[in-house]
Amino acid sequence: MMNKPQARRIPVYFFTGLFAALWAAISLMPFYLMIITSFKSAPDYGKNGFFSFPLQFMFANYVRVIRDGLFNYFKNSLVVVSAALFLLLLLSLCAAYPLSRFQYGLRRPMNSFIVASMAIPMHVTLIPIYLLTRAMGLYDKLPGLVIPYIAFNAPITVFILVNFLKTIPSELEDAAEIDGCNKMGVFKHVIVPLSGSGVVTVAIYDAITMWNEFSFALVLMQSKRMLTLPLAVWNYKGQYSASVPLLFCVLVMSVLPMIIAYAIFQDKLVQGMMAGAVKG
Repeated sequence: MMNKPQARRIPVYFFTGLFAALWAAISLMPFYLMIITSFKSAPDYGKNGFFSFPLQFMFANYVRVIRDGLFNYFKNSLVVVSAALFLLLLLSLCAAYPLSRFQYGLRRPMNSFIVASMAIPMHVTLIPIYLLTRAMGLYDKLPGLVIPYIAFNAPITVFILVNFLKTIPSELEDAAEIDGCNKMGVFKHVIVPLSGSGVVTVAIYDAITMWNEFSFALVLMQSKRMLTLPLAVWNYKGQYSASVPLLFCVLVMSVLPMIIAYAIFQDKLVQGMMAGAVKG
């Protein structure tokens, strides 16, 4: 027989579970509609609309977009994001370490400058970056995207890593220095291994941002062989304006890598987000 406190909790559990199920259904509905639409034929979509179930699963839609060069767009996005993410995390971690642990006169102004730079709108820099990229000979080349991606994601990445590194106990550094490590040794053997959760957190955030970036790719890329996935979606929108299912095929294949990456690293993401809750 249940006591009174347990009986009072039953409605709370019921409504909490109901709300969670409703929220999950609302969150998953766009993905469901996107997937089922990608398997429709153009006449099926035109006749039965967006919310209907496919009369016949058209796997040929995916074959068509793959033959049209989708893997090349995917490869370009993967190369740009991988190179930019590696350099961004390396430079940001090297910058965050002295900003979080050392005491010097310019520390506060530099932190303020990093926070202020996060407020710079990306679009006001498109023309200067376009001119600079052409002057450097990087226009319509993948390295021409890597540099702006690093520059515009560095402030938020450094800001997050600075606050994360402050949670690492300074006693660990003192112990390493007693054992004979210099500052570079402390950074390599103490800071880098202990900052894994924070690095994964910002890596997922930055990877999603760069994977979906459209403005720089539109301005700095011209030839079809250099297009990234967001531009491929834009081109399919124009090329197949009467065939929405093909556009949704591209969208499904564009978001799938980020969903897989989040599913693999979600535990590290949660650890990184919770790391700053308790210091030491």
